[in-house]
Amino acid sequence: MSSLEIGFAGIVAMLGLLIIRIPIGVALAITSIGGIWLIRGERAALGALGSIPYDFSASWTLSAVPMFLLMGTIAQRSGMATTIFRAARVLIGFVPGGLAIATNFAAAGFAAVSGSTLATTAAMGRLALPEMLKHNYDKALATSVVAAAGTLGGLIPPSVAFVIYGWYAEQPVGKLLLAGIIPGLITAAIYCAMIYARVRRNPALAPMPDEPFSRDDKIRAILDVWPFPLIIAMIVIGIYTGLTTPTEAGAFAALLTLLVATLRGQMSVSVFLESLKDAARTTATLFFIVIGTVLFTKFLALSGVPRFIAGYIQDAAVDPLIVILAMTVFFLILGMFLEGIGVMLVSLPILLPIASAVGFDLIWFGVIVVKFVEIGLLTPPVGMNAFVVKSVAGDQVKLGTIFKGLTWFLVAETIIMTLLIAFPGLSLFLPNLMD
Repeated sequence: MSSLEIGFAGIVAMLGLLIIRIPIGVALAITSIGGIWLIRGERAALGALGSIPYDFSASWTLSAVPMFLLMGTIAQRSGMATTIFRAARVLIGFVPGGLAIATNFAAAGFAAVSGSTLATTAAMGRLALPEMLKHNYDKALATSVVAAAGTLGGLIPPSVAFVIYGWYAEQPVGKLLLAGIIPGLITAAIYCAMIYARVRRNPALAPMPDEPFSRDDKIRAILDVWPFPLIIAMIVIGIYTGLTTPTEAGAFAALLTLLVATLRGQMSVSVFLESLKDAARTTATLFFIVIGTVLFTKFLALSGVPRFIAGYIQDAAVDPLIVILAMTVFFLILGMFLEGIGVMLVSLPILLPIASAVGFDLIWFGVIVVKFVEIGLLTPPVGMNAFVVKSVAGDQVKLGTIFKGLTWFLVAETIIMTLLIAFPGLSLFLPNLMD
């Protein structure tokens, strides 16, 4: 077999291992080491296995990941999500579909201090879902808004997905974090507009709660949440002005989150230790997967597959829109079998050379990739966010009901993606201000 044939065979073998539920990191590593062995021999394969994990783990850029994760675990364990949801309910719960819209805004707020899609979904599920069901909200609407709003965690900084993408694509992480702000706000706004329009048309979906809140209640709610916009503003301003690197911004934000939780009486030794354990566990899992991805990239580079595909696309002068549509199908299929970060890491070694060959701006492409990854968390049969909500709801709601409700959000995502693809400036406006 030629190197090119080994490369394509390796891709098929890797996908086959994933289908039979082999862990992503293991599937990538096995395929990569075997492929390098066939192409370059035993010494090259063992050399890659010995050097690549260290070189990856020693990367300064990726030290932002545990910092953002620690910030998120402290916020989650200390109960900050409760404060954010309570404030959103008090301030906007009076509009049609108010609890669902409050859930959406609360998820955006918590996403900004957690950086994790699944953590945001789980937190909002525990807080918002019981409230909506208690007020007789339609089960499909109540569960789907929790699942969909959780995807904001991948876009609004801090975002672990953007840090990993930036490291892999060799793009400025600071610019990527800023690039996610406007798309994240657009996503939240379109979600809210869709919920509002549906409830206005059919008020039975979301009965108005009989909970009059006084002016004092609203002032108290605003005072309760003021630290969170401050934390996010400091991250964004620090990165935008160049005063801090993403790692420094993440470390400072984690420290600030810890101080806020302590001053509010929401922090204890046990909560802090559990936060450290959660952050360490998630960091180790992510790094194991990314090491497998780096090995896979090395294997594909030796085989010549990315160069072959990129050359074919350039020679055929394929329309960039066709490339985007093909990537859409690719991401949706992978999203049926893998969780978010796994989808991104499996796809980047193949798709990034294609994006470069077509001439896509790689900052803009990073936003598109993260959006596709988040959409994959909502699509059946393995939409991870739907399963997280199901685990919180228990026997109260069937999984099919959640996916039925998510259909409306997938329609909204079609509109959002059309805007982001048609108008790249929506993603690039803030990053370009750094130049």
